[in-house]
Amino acid sequence: MTEQLPEFPYHPDPVATGVVVPSDASCICCGRGRGYLYTGPVYAVEDLKEQLCPWCLASGSAAELFDAHFTAGTCLGEDVPLEVFSAVDRNTPSFLAWQEPQWFFHCGDGAAFLGRVGLAELAAHPDALETLRQEVTGWGWPSDQVEQFLGSLDRDDQPAYLFRCRHCTTHLAYTDAA
Repeated sequence: MTEQLPEFPYHPDPVATGVVVPSDASCICCGRGRGYLYTGPVYAVEDLKEQLCPWCLASGSAAELFDAHFTAGTCLGEDVPLEVFSAVDRNTPSFLAWQEPQWFFHCGDGAAFLGRVGLAELAAHPDALETLRQEVTGWGWPSDQVEQFLGSLDRDDQPAYLFRCRHCTTHLAYTDAA
């Protein structure tokens, strides 16, 4: 039986981003088959890949039972209260990235992960594109190389990762290509 998915304020649509998928398998934490499993990163002693349901992730049961974390612990942004960081790290589906996923924080809160994007999708979010431009410029590249790199961003082949502040709605993005 498929139940309605729990809400994840910091990852509003984990099905669309591909880290929660339909599955008939039972969760290793609660033992129930609820119709979905989490397929994103899990940092724990045990191999929990594709064995946890979104409900155990949302409730914190999986984090508590297996001492599991779902982000690599890397924050991008301003200082954030420990309880907010913990909610992102232990109760929120992460996402798949080429390197360890990083999470943006903005306005004293975790930003909402919206998904992988390329230049085409970034056109609607000039604030996120500017965040990326600043990041890539920080790599020491000349401006023409920066613009060439930004122009090559593609959701499937060379993505950026898009976030939105839950308070001021500023869009933020980073890439892990370098």
